[in-house]
Amino acid sequence: MVQLLATPPAWPRILLERAGAKDPTDLDAAVKAGAFEGLRRAVRELGPTGTIAEIAEAGLRGRGGGGYPTAQKWRTAAGIEAPRRYVVVNGYGADPAAGTDRYLIEHDPFAVVEGAAIAAFAIGATDVFIAVRAEASESIRALEAAIGAASDAGFVGFDVLGSAHDVTMTVRPVQGAYMLGEETVLLKALEGRRGQPEQRPPHPAERGFDGMPTVVNNVQTLAAVPWILRNGAAAFAATGAGHARGTILVQLRTAAGDGIAEVPLGTPLREIVGLGGKLPSGRTLKALLVGGPSGGLLPQSVLDTPYDFERLREVGAHVGSGSVVMADDRACVVDLARLLTRFCSSEACGKTIPCRIGTRRLVEIADRVVDGRPRPTDLTLLVDLSADIVASALCDHERLATFPLASGMRYFREELDEHILRSSCPAGVCHPIAVTAAATS
Repeated sequence: MVQLLATPPAWPRILLERAGAKDPTDLDAAVKAGAFEGLRRAVRELGPTGTIAEIAEAGLRGRGGGGYPTAQKWRTAAGIEAPRRYVVVNGYGADPAAGTDRYLIEHDPFAVVEGAAIAAFAIGATDVFIAVRAEASESIRALEAAIGAASDAGFVGFDVLGSAHDVTMTVRPVQGAYMLGEETVLLKALEGRRGQPEQRPPHPAERGFDGMPTVVNNVQTLAAVPWILRNGAAAFAATGAGHARGTILVQLRTAAGDGIAEVPLGTPLREIVGLGGKLPSGRTLKALLVGGPSGGLLPQSVLDTPYDFERLREVGAHVGSGSVVMADDRACVVDLARLLTRFCSSEACGKTIPCRIGTRRLVEIADRVVDGRPRPTDLTLLVDLSADIVASALCDHERLATFPLASGMRYFREELDEHILRSSCPAGVCHPIAVTAAATS
């Protein structure tokens, strides 16, 4: 069971401000704790243009992994002449091992509902779809109960808070694969079409669901919106660091179990690991997998890297699903990178040749290395093929699929050379490779 990790008192609670309530779907309790005050301010004081301006001033960026400025996406959708506009809330949680989005939905569904209602008001959308995993029954129950209560109170539905603006909010359970984390794939799934990414531009904010302007935001992004409108853009902008403002949910995974924490963006990886990262007795940290299955494998030497969109990319990782996995000295980085690349290859939609064939070839090369059958040109092939895949990528899944092997080659080259040059696995994991004497001692 995923637990909420204790964080320093100085760290603000924005996304999980009301987490811990006895009944997260109790509207009266949520309203007493500040729910829907942000929506009231948007409708009665700011108006659509002022609401978008407030979000822009706060510096809110998308929490789905890409970090795109939220206000810019809203402004684009609002500025296009169209008969209809839509808001799509991505609560699918594509990483099968990460539960940050689901935790937020189940512990404070009103934050998501209110944020989605504000987004709809700001861009002039009358329909909101909240996409969640079909098997996430508790998330579906919480959202439907929250929407029902909010509708009865006039926060969503017909004539929201007397604004003459209608918002119909619907929970849409979807089934699919890892690719549903990509916004154009998610939109196709909602339309009942084959889940493959589209060339961009045009972006969904210009032409998305049913060909209409569509804002697609992650649940964490929208959950931050009510807090911003209630406390002011300056208060939000004061949290985080540099161009990464506010907080984000991180799931720390170790052999001892999982924990979720709300951390300010820009927090060093070392501090995040220190929240609850416990290794088995006698073991040392070898690598961090940051970003989920398509994340980067980072060594201890970069633990002072700030956890934000740009700094993680610089060291070969990314925010992704918010997952941070600790691997101890028993892990073989080469084998781990191979398994992650195989997952990314298997989850690819197959639309483009570089992704469909290229990632499969990466796996085949990694298989040869791990199985003790490396070729003299394999290292060069890994580098060149990864560069070709990234250069011709249609979507982020294709670009990021190269990260595990690329980061492994960047930081753990000695371990890779041991496999290729000496058919040896220092960690004693890979077979039928002969294990070194040092690894057996």
